[in-house]
Amino acid sequence: MSIDTNHFKKKLEEELQTLEAELKSVGRRNPDNKNDWEATPSDLRPDSADESELADSIEEYEGNTAILKQLEIRYNDVKGALKRIGDCTYGICEISGKEIEVERLEANPAARTSIENKEKEAELREQGI
Repeated sequence: MSIDTNHFKKKLEEELQTLEAELKSVGRRNPDNKNDWEATPSDLRPDSADESELADSIEEYEGNTAILKQLEIRYNDVKGALKRIGDCTYGICEISGKEIEVERLEANPAARTSIENKEKEAELREQGI
């Protein structure tokens, strides 16, 4: 069985655009590290805000930080999948070396592992692999 990488490349590129728009809605690229995103602070000035406005601003920033972290993980996963397409390693399980099931790639085009090894995918990310 052969994987249609053009099909998955299109899906991944579309998802990447969506993720970039979502990331920009809650954050910005870190000026010191263009591969990193950071939540954008509120425009509210602490010296001119009352306590409830300030608390709301802090709560919004913390919420944006949590959302941004999840979006950034997915963004990096998608970018990694696009890189694997370019390297001709897309669709190969990084644990077993076997071909990843098409059904898994349809459900998650950025998948790095087969269904059998999907629980180990988070470990790869945590190890920075």
